[in-house]
Amino acid sequence: MVFADDLEGIYLRALDVGVSDVLVVGTDVVTSRRAVSLAERFDGWVAAVGVHPHECDCWNRAAARELRRMAGHPKVRAIGEIGLDHHRELQPRDRQMRAFADQCLLAMEVSLPIVIHSREALGSVAGILERSPGICGVLHSYTGDAAMIPMFSDLGLYISLSGIVTFPREDSLRATAAHIPLGRLLIETDAPFLSPNPLRGRRNEPSHLLHTATVVASACGMSIPGLAERTTCNARALFGDRVTV
Repeated sequence: MVFADDLEGIYLRALDVGVSDVLVVGTDVVTSRRAVSLAERFDGWVAAVGVHPHECDCWNRAAARELRRMAGHPKVRAIGEIGLDHHRELQPRDRQMRAFADQCLLAMEVSLPIVIHSREALGSVAGILERSPGICGVLHSYTGDAAMIPMFSDLGLYISLSGIVTFPREDSLRATAAHIPLGRLLIETDAPFLSPNPLRGRRNEPSHLLHTATVVASACGMSIPGLAERTTCNARALFGDRVTV
């Protein structure tokens, strides 16, 4: 997670385009503490705390205790960003698997949903979720195919689309968007990464969500207000009130 120096501006620009609520996501213990601090600072912002697969060399009992402590904060609404990355593999797979499985257990203990990172690892992610009955969460920045969506929906997951869906060469992902059940569909920024067209190359932020919403609405045969209402309801069902991004 990267923290900008103009947070007040980010907050106000988001409000200007109707994005009033934001989920600030941690990637290790330090950024998770920062996510909680930002959620306390801005009205409508809430936090997710977790250890990302790229950072799971820090996963140990002390980290687990700290996440459990932070999970009790009223503005913490999820455990994340957690998961598996078999593309870059900055950490060994066995270490990633252990950290992900442990944090799934933690999420169930504290009754919070999870925010899942999965890159070239959907099958392995599904295997761990199958051993975590009753868990719920979101598969963020989905780039898989339509055939896998029913399996993840049955496992208790929402499917979230990021700015990738706006990229010119992502026709297949736009086609996949139409297969996501409307009751399981979310959209996101993944800020500061993955700025949508026509803003690629710039730092992403919540105010850019409208570009992604426009493309997803078209792919799903919906109006933008209709998509906004549906995804807002879904986000609130997953994370509680006052979360739309």
